Amino acid sequence: MSDFEETIRRLQAEKGVIGIIVVDAAGRVIHSTIDSDATQSHTAFLQQLCEKTKTSIRELDSSNDLTFLRLRTKKNEIMIAPDKDHVIMVIKDLS
Repeated sequence: MSDFEETIRRLQAEKGVIGIIVVDAAGRVIHSTIDSDATQSHTAFLQQLCEKTKTSIRELDSSNDLTFLRLRTKKNEIMIAPDKDHVIMVIKDLS
């Protein structure tokens, strides 16, 4: 099992995780554990949010950068880990 597969397996085993999406630097989906429609809608919105957050952080401090973004709603928690080559998005059900 590759490191990538092991990481996905470990994340998926966490309590409440309902989906994992991995995209490359160009925004193309590399891996997803949720259906295609949900993957596309989550990816589009979360990438926009991530880019706007990065821009805001750099405007506040040009030497700083986004390393992790965590959103919590009434129903879900969404964790986004951007890297140079990939972005990992984990969606967790809070109920």
